Amino acid sequence: MNLFGKWSWYGLGNAIFAPKADGLEAKLDEVKQKLPIPVFWLLGKAQSGKTSIIRALTGSADAVIGNGFQACTRRSRFYDFPSSSHPLIRFLDTRGLGESAYDPAEDLAWCAEQAHLLLVVLRASDMNQADVVAGVAEIHAKHPKWPIVVAQTVLHEVYPAADDEHIQPYPYAQSPLPPQVPHRLVQSLLHQRAWFKDLPAQFVALDFTLPEDGFTPANYGLEALWDTVEAVFPDGVLSLLRGSEQHRELMDFHAQLAQPHLIGYALLNLGVGAIPLAGLPLVLGVQAKLFHSIASLYGLPLTRSLYLEFTTLIGTGVGVGMLGREVLKWLPVYGWAVAGLYSGAMTYALGKAFCLYLQGVKRGALPDEAAIRLTYSDAFKQAKQLLKQRRDT
Repeated sequence: MNLFGKWSWYGLGNAIFAPKADGLEAKLDEVKQKLPIPVFWLLGKAQSGKTSIIRALTGSADAVIGNGFQACTRRSRFYDFPSSSHPLIRFLDTRGLGESAYDPAEDLAWCAEQAHLLLVVLRASDMNQADVVAGVAEIHAKHPKWPIVVAQTVLHEVYPAADDEHIQPYPYAQSPLPPQVPHRLVQSLLHQRAWFKDLPAQFVALDFTLPEDGFTPANYGLEALWDTVEAVFPDGVLSLLRGSEQHRELMDFHAQLAQPHLIGYALLNLGVGAIPLAGLPLVLGVQAKLFHSIASLYGLPLTRSLYLEFTTLIGTGVGVGMLGREVLKWLPVYGWAVAGLYSGAMTYALGKAFCLYLQGVKRGALPDEAAIRLTYSDAFKQAKQLLKQRRDT
């Protein structure tokens, strides 16, 4: 058997351009069903800022996240990000607690079976939150190990003057709150936090606004929210999804769109690669779908000439790495798990390098070989480390 010929760029090219292998979709669907997808349950009153939080965490400019929206009960709904076909994170939004003629008991019972993290959203100016606090206490009693994050939102409503700016640098991670935070706002935040004194809750202050509202930055406190979520819910994939404002500015529009897709396919191959006897053809099938997906996001046809130019730039080392993955799985005891980690990291890194290449194609100036290979190498190291955290949690 010609291992190198099968598991090289040639093999991946066949997976991309040849008819799909029989049963590929069914096998991938089977793997998807087994992949753990973190579910963030957003609980709060109507207009508390839940949708703004979903929008900020995912980086989506749309109020409705991707096309993954689906009703799950009469009053609750999921937002699958980036899509319902390849969900990376699932947000569970429930109807606002405390609304008239609404008994949330049915929703709470159903949602309690779905989630992994409770994200409680309180408008900082709203001191009438008894229903929300009671709901959180009830959920915690049934799920005492769930992390609880309390987001205190719309801070500017409690600023002394309507034209006040956000305080910089962000002061709300300090304890006690520093003197530059307005006294009335301190009172509001501390009063709300006291409601949860008997619960293991973490708090974060936010003010997510629209650009036309005039506040800078529009997503004030986003980094603090990521820090808090990662602290209570360690998962390497969240770090892959995360991007600082500076990082987002450096990423072109298409790369931003592609990022969650890269993570989704990397996770899929993490799962595929760890299944004994799954075989490299299935891994290559996932990578082939990733290539098609990325090219579509960039609005470019995925032709053989485009593919050959990319593989020439990135070199043969990656193809040899595919063969290495097959060797890894024969390691005793942990071989399949290591092979899965390797497959996931390679898929993510290939996607990052392909994005850089397509970005050059769009601009008419291809990056050089060194830049392509460095992008692949850095992305592989990052993904390997963070996917390992994901696998071990």
